Amino acid sequence: MDFLQQDIIISTSAGKEKQQVSAAERDNGPADFSSIYSKDLLPTAGGEEMTRGFLQELVHILLTYISKSSQRSSKVLDFHHPHQLREGLDGFSLELPDQPENLEQILVDCRDTLKYGVRTGHPRFLNQLSSGLDVIGVAGEWLTSAANTNMFTYEVSPVFILMEEFLLKKMQSIVGWSADVGDGIFCPGGTISNLYSILVARYHFYPEVKTRGMGALPRLALFTSEHSHYSVKKSASVLGMGSENVFVVKCDERGKMIPADLESSIVAAKEKGLVPFYVNATAGTTVYGAFDPLNAIADICHRHTLWMHVDAAWGGGLLMSDRHRMKLQGIERAWSVTWNPHKMMGVPLQCSAILIKKRGLLQGCNEIGATYLFQTDKHYDVNYDTGDKSIQCGRHQDVFKLWLMWKAKGSQGFGSQVNKCLENAEYLYVQLQRRTDFELVFKHKPEHSNVCFWYLPPSLRGLQPGPDRDMRLHQVAPRIKGRMMEKGSLLIGYQPLGDKVNFFRCVFSNPATQQEDIDFLLEEIAQLGEDL
Repeated sequence: MDFLQQDIIISTSAGKEKQQVSAAERDNGPADFSSIYSKDLLPTAGGEEMTRGFLQELVHILLTYISKSSQRSSKVLDFHHPHQLREGLDGFSLELPDQPENLEQILVDCRDTLKYGVRTGHPRFLNQLSSGLDVIGVAGEWLTSAANTNMFTYEVSPVFILMEEFLLKKMQSIVGWSADVGDGIFCPGGTISNLYSILVARYHFYPEVKTRGMGALPRLALFTSEHSHYSVKKSASVLGMGSENVFVVKCDERGKMIPADLESSIVAAKEKGLVPFYVNATAGTTVYGAFDPLNAIADICHRHTLWMHVDAAWGGGLLMSDRHRMKLQGIERAWSVTWNPHKMMGVPLQCSAILIKKRGLLQGCNEIGATYLFQTDKHYDVNYDTGDKSIQCGRHQDVFKLWLMWKAKGSQGFGSQVNKCLENAEYLYVQLQRRTDFELVFKHKPEHSNVCFWYLPPSLRGLQPGPDRDMRLHQVAPRIKGRMMEKGSLLIGYQPLGDKVNFFRCVFSNPATQQEDIDFLLEEIAQLGEDL
């Protein structure tokens, strides 16, 4: 029996129980919302019953969606081109009305929004680093929205502020920092977390920048690998240092930063009159899933007195696994770390943390002390008014869903989840090695859950490597991806990289994905591309 149709039990003051039958049940079917509007819901007086009925219908929509997302018989997406969605489909219109629409239409809009979107929790959604649909995480997000509070002061967000503190301390200890050091904040995504690392590093070496600006500073140089995330260059641009002053360090065939090239790049920057101050090392690159040699990079940073940041947005989750955490050996020597639980740990978007090794830098760098928020004479410990550490004022509460999932899974549960994803990657790697219609982009066993490969249609298998073959192979992945989206059977990403033409990148972060889905992936790609 659907729990939405069950009676609601209410205890009376006398200790007796009586049953209140739901509105839907009284009407012998779904409630009629065609004459009900948002003004009829709470906080309108007498709106409790209508509010309950509306939310029950909404929960039913969400439960149906969650259930279908785990069914392999359902599509990953029902694709429509932008012009089709703009023009409207089957009563679904993006146009905004002047007059209110009834709640029946609002519920239809909710169903259609999910219908025409992408089921990122589907076992065969392999397109992004963040995927999956964790029920506990979803519950946490629902509660977060209901609480609808801001993360700037303890007075309006007491429980969530303390949850953030406990989570940050736990994550710092897992990184390997001692309990008496460390700071951090949850941010809207890994790009902003990386931006914080550069912002704080610059303030650490040049605190005068906060008041006097970049004109008071020498020309600064930053260093990152050619396989690193684009957010490093973007942050340098946003912070006024200029993307041209980001030195791109070469990587080996596997995608790891070459320490000797980092050393020579630092020397070259100094010879050009720049002042090196910051190095970004990556633990889990976006495309290859490579881990830079952190200890070797830390040695170089120590010799040159440079801030070492580790972008572990993608790879940080491996710290939860006893089997794989050694791949981040040396991360404890970093001065700052980006870690995105919304990736390998499966927390619903968004959930990203910037961890800073030295306490006080975030506050000193960003505080302005607005007296309408951060009064110093409050009756509680104002150190818990953490909002001035942030460059934002309004800050979404991203911690509860992670805290709740951690309570539900424990550290061991997260570790098992990570292990499962990497086992899937190894299985795909082994299957690709056995087939003649696929070719691995590099022969090494995957370090992370990224597996990169080409599909070779029959028309290309006899061709010798060269410009003609590359030109034709470059077109294969986009054409298969287009057919895949139209069919809706699965979703996987592709891209070129350096001198390599378009190839597929499969990433595993959804614990719902099984070996049968990997077998389906290969057969589906072969079927969709056989005639190319």
